[in-house]
Amino acid sequence: MGFFDKLKSGLMKTKSAIVDKIDSLFKTFRKVDEDLFDELEELLISADVGVNTTEDILEELREHVKENKLKDADEVKSALLGIMRGLIGEHQPLKLDTKPSVILVVGVNGVGKTTSIGKISKELKSQGKRVVVAAADTFRAAAAEQLSVWCERAGVDIIKQGAGADPAAVVFDAIGAVKSRNADVLIIDTAGRLHNKKNLMDELSKIDRVIARELPESSKETLLVLDATTGQNAVMQAREFKEAAHLTGLILTKLDGTAKGGIILSIKRELGIPVKFIGVGEQIDDMKPFNAAEFAAALFDGSEI
Repeated sequence: MGFFDKLKSGLMKTKSAIVDKIDSLFKTFRKVDEDLFDELEELLISADVGVNTTEDILEELREHVKENKLKDADEVKSALLGIMRGLIGEHQPLKLDTKPSVILVVGVNGVGKTTSIGKISKELKSQGKRVVVAAADTFRAAAAEQLSVWCERAGVDIIKQGAGADPAAVVFDAIGAVKSRNADVLIIDTAGRLHNKKNLMDELSKIDRVIARELPESSKETLLVLDATTGQNAVMQAREFKEAAHLTGLILTKLDGTAKGGIILSIKRELGIPVKFIGVGEQIDDMKPFNAAEFAAALFDGSEI
């Protein structure tokens, strides 16, 4: 099964929660009135599109209906789905313009950070890049061991130290390995904690200083891993991390296990941070760079837009 088929299959719960319910709603409501908009509001919020984004969608839809004097329910439905498709935005590829380039991966424990690093490493290796991973999450017991398993599966090198080691020291060693091995990309795992934002910021700042000193010309991405099954809680998490780190992109995991994929409609609008990778399974090839057109096709396939 190709990735698009996996994506289409993985989005079935989200499609059922949003698109299929919109189809059913418009079969019930043939008249375009406030009752219809009220039902749409409840539907979108319950599908984890988010309150603010739902309000924006309906405001834009009202304007479209008014300007184009739409009275036919099917035309209104088509306009609504078109607005939602537009919210997905355009995909932005990773910025890996230098050799080496750096990817810093952040996120709370349990969101799939370790597996995401393994899968992205595999993806980059399949593109012909040599990857080194720094196991800089020295806070969580067994984090380095779990990361080692995924690096072995991906066929990439890992640099690690003992539990409790200074994360910045691990990064320093990894940068040395990147230089000596002429690697293309350094991926850095970080501690998955947010309960004390100051500690997180201090730790990331220390890592940033090492990178700036040792790889001053390198391109750098800071990617936040979010668990799609947590819905709007993931958006709240992203807001917190945005304050603590200079995020350049998001990794959205576990889209195949949730009906809350609607958060992808609100993430870009509310946070201004692009989704760069999506995951739809447990296998090492089940994560790919986010392609907006493919995502829209998988989500809205079969609906009249």
